[in-house]
Amino acid sequence: MVKVAYDDKFVKQIKKIKDQKLKKKVKKQIKKIIENPEIGKPMRFIRWGTREVYVKPFRLSYIYLKNEDKIVFLDFYHKDEQ
Repeated sequence: MVKVAYDDKFVKQIKKIKDQKLKKKVKKQIKKIIENPEIGKPMRFIRWGTREVYVKPFRLSYIYLKNEDKIVFLDFYHKDEQ
């Protein structure tokens, strides 16, 4: 079973979401990631080692530590804020 952790920044950003439809989409994506951690797009350069999933118009960033079998959700941001 995969261990799941949430960065403090990620938790704050998720709590700020007012739109219930968006919140539902985010929860659905988190469940998908937990079921298959390698589903996200692998990032390059500065974000090397992390993965991202697109939740229109936002991005959900996480890191999958394969050797520890652990997922850490890092960031949830608007795609224009990259």
